[in-house]
Amino acid sequence: MFLKERIQPATLLCIVLCILGLYFILLPELNGSAEVTLPTLSIIIALLGAFGSSIAYVIVRKLSQTEDSSVIILYFPMIATPISIILVWNEFIWPDLHLAIMLIMIGIFTQIGQYGLTKAMQTQEAGRASAFSYVQIVFSIVIGVVYFDEIPAIWTYIGGAFIVAGALVNVFGPRFGRKKLIGS
Repeated sequence: MFLKERIQPATLLCIVLCILGLYFILLPELNGSAEVTLPTLSIIIALLGAFGSSIAYVIVRKLSQTEDSSVIILYFPMIATPISIILVWNEFIWPDLHLAIMLIMIGIFTQIGQYGLTKAMQTQEAGRASAFSYVQIVFSIVIGVVYFDEIPAIWTYIGGAFIVAGALVNVFGPRFGRKKLIGS
């Protein structure tokens, strides 16, 4: 809406499939007999995070039309670092070596992700590029299985399949639509 970009049908289908996949991943039991209560504060914080990310996606897309990607990428740690220092000032604990390495890896992979997102926003509409962020759920599941020996429920695999299908629709859907238009 703010970028005046039209959502493509393939992107809309991708979003629907990914949200359906997320539903299956979060589904504890199909019959719903198990009551799951999530802390309200956690839900509010997660929704605020999602809202903040969506605003960031729109701003990155807008800036990527006029600014170099390295400038956009630089501002993330420039703003996040001082804010983080203020937030943990009284509660900071020096990490041990293992934890320090893990935290450094988080920083590195966050920057890699920011670089990829910024480059995607330069070449694609915001809705189409940000729809791929659902695939990170699948990557998290795979990393959990490989590195942390987590055993996902069958619903996680089903949900992951919906998310991957959504991503594939997002990539290949517009191509099939164009071929149909060209062929007719």
